[in-house]
Amino acid sequence: MNDERIVILIPCYNEALTIKKVINDFQRELPEADIYVYDNNSTDDTYEIAQNEGAIVKKEPRQGKGNVIRQMFFDIEADYYLMADGDDTYPAENCHELLAALREGKADMVIGDRLSNGTYFNENKRAFHDFGNNLVKNSINKLYNSNIKDVMTGYRGFNRVFVKSFPVMSSGFQIETEFTIHALDKRFKLIEIPVDYRDRPEGSESKLDTLSDGFKVLMTIFKMFKDYKPLFFFSIWFLFFFVLGIFAGIPVISEFIRTGFIDKIPSAILATGLMTLSLLLLVTGFILDTVVTNNKKDYELNLYSIYEKGKIK
Repeated sequence: MNDERIVILIPCYNEALTIKKVINDFQRELPEADIYVYDNNSTDDTYEIAQNEGAIVKKEPRQGKGNVIRQMFFDIEADYYLMADGDDTYPAENCHELLAALREGKADMVIGDRLSNGTYFNENKRAFHDFGNNLVKNSINKLYNSNIKDVMTGYRGFNRVFVKSFPVMSSGFQIETEFTIHALDKRFKLIEIPVDYRDRPEGSESKLDTLSDGFKVLMTIFKMFKDYKPLFFFSIWFLFFFVLGIFAGIPVISEFIRTGFIDKIPSAILATGLMTLSLLLLVTGFILDTVVTNNKKDYELNLYSIYEKGKIK
C-alpha cells in the first residue's frame, strides 16, 4: 500500500464559501492523497483559496461538470480515485469505507449512497428533487434489473481500470447518471456505501436547476437506453406503431371481407404506412443490437490492455 497513489477529485464552480473546509477535511482523513481541484470558470475566490490550502488546482474553461470530469480523467494517473463535490455536502470521513471497497477488490466503482439512511430527504428541501431522484433511479433499475439506491450522488470512488475505460459523453450534471448506467451495462463491480448528507451551508447556492437539469438527465437516460439496449428500445416503438396499424387496418380488412372491395383508401394507406414503419423499426433494432454486441466485445478486449498497463497493486 505504500506505493499506491490515491487522488481526491473536486470539481468546483463558485465554492469559495466551502472549498477550504472540504480540502482540509480530506487532508485530515487522507494525508497521503493528492487533492485536485478543477475550477470551472468560477467568478469568486475558489481558485485562490484552493491554491492557498495546498491543493493541486487547474482551470477547466469548458463549462459543465461532465467536461471537468472528462479532463480530470485524461490528466490524472492514480490507483484509486475518490470524487466529491466542493460544496461540503459529503463527509470526508466516509472516504475510508469507499477506499477499502476498492482496495479489497469488491468494487470497480463505489457509490456514496445518500438516500438509504434518510439524511438527504431530511436536509435537502429543494422542490422536486425527491421526485427526480426516484424517477431516474426507478427507470435505471427497471432497465437493468438492478437495485441501485442512489443513482445521482456526487460522492464516488473508482479504480484505475474504470476511470481509464470510461467514455465521458455528458457535459453537465448528467455525468453521475452516466457513471451508473455505464457500470451496470459493462458489468463492472458496483457497491453502495451509505453516507450522511448535509445540506449546503447558508449563503451557498446549488448550481442545479431542477427542471432543466432534470430534463437533461431524463434525455441522457433516453439516449443511453437507445444506445445500450437498442433492440428493446426499438421493439417498444415497433409495438406502438404495429398496434396503431392494426387499429387503422381493421375497418379496411373488415370492409374487404364483406364486399370484396376497398373504399376506405386513406385508412388503407395509413395502415400500410404504420405497418411498414413498425417493421422498419424492428429491423433497425435487430441491426443496432448486433452493432452494440460487437462494440461490447471490442470494449472487453480493450479492457485487457488497460489491465496490463496498470494493474492495481
